[in-house]
Amino acid sequence: MYTIEIGQLEQMVQIEQAIPEFSSPKKLADIKLRLADKRHLLLIAYHNSEPIGYKLGYALNDTTFYSWLGAVVPNHRGQGLAQKMLLQQESWLQQHGFTAVQVKTMNRFRAMLAMLVKNNYAIIDLEKAPSFQDHKIRFEKLLG
Repeated sequence: MYTIEIGQLEQMVQIEQAIPEFSSPKKLADIKLRLADKRHLLLIAYHNSEPIGYKLGYALNDTTFYSWLGAVVPNHRGQGLAQKMLLQQESWLQQHGFTAVQVKTMNRFRAMLAMLVKNNYAIIDLEKAPSFQDHKIRFEKLLG
């Protein structure tokens, strides 16, 4: 059985280590530094009490939230967990007064790109990189 709940950073770091696409997984100290003094939300997806996915973001200001990091371990992909975490995050944001959410992804993460487009996120910026696969695309969705 899958559930999604607000979780702890230590659980997120544990999941981060199990994501093969991440060449340099985030470290707990770096995450805490980025989140210091920021309102944030960490959702953890569980399978039978085992943490297997996460979605972490923080407030850019009083009305805009940045969905910073997210992943699902490979053997639990295809269950709709990323979509469910996205919808749960959006619901929480609306309940807490946010009117927009932004997210950045790379060209190489095709499933993420497709999910964002499917959920009415609009491209608002592009950061070019030496390889087109590493171009960073910033999306935004207005909530409400």
